[in-house]
Amino acid sequence: MNDTPSAAFPAVSGRRKGYDPAAVDSFLGAARTAFESESAQVTSAQVRAAGFPLVREGYEPAAVDAALARIEDAFAKRERADAMSRRGARAWVGASRTLAQEVLDRLSRPKRKKFQRVSGLRFGYRIDEVDLVAGRIARYLENGEGLSVEQVRGVAFRMQLGGYDEAQVDAVLDAVVDVMLAVG
Repeated sequence: MNDTPSAAFPAVSGRRKGYDPAAVDSFLGAARTAFESESAQVTSAQVRAAGFPLVREGYEPAAVDAALARIEDAFAKRERADAMSRRGARAWVGASRTLAQEVLDRLSRPKRKKFQRVSGLRFGYRIDEVDLVAGRIARYLENGEGLSVEQVRGVAFRMQLGGYDEAQVDAVLDAVVDVMLAVG
């Protein structure tokens, strides 16, 4: 696992807040131990879902996020190799294809109806922005239009009242990353 040592993370400057160094260091230590011992205590999905409190004089989020992306890639590569050796390449590809088709089916729904919406009194992701990204992902899945894992990981949506349910959208984005990492 070729991750950046936590001491190399720059601290935020000015009034901005950064990731809590103790939380980041603790997570990265556990991830390193799990990776080096080849245990399944930490998975690529857990690395992707990692979140840290924001504090004054914390680590620069962009630097930590970049390191986490590299760590996630390393875990995913190992998970792919393990699964292929246990189940065989055909089963692995079949499972990845099934997940990709489920995502594509979801993203091919009509505009403004791709995901559940929150009540009109709550904030959710902006529908037009999500639909735009969904279209781009669908084109990637259908005909290989250029899209990188980093672009999917880095997508951010503004909020709107009555928007799409955040958890549902995030789950589909996670599935897209899983598919992209599965096919390498």
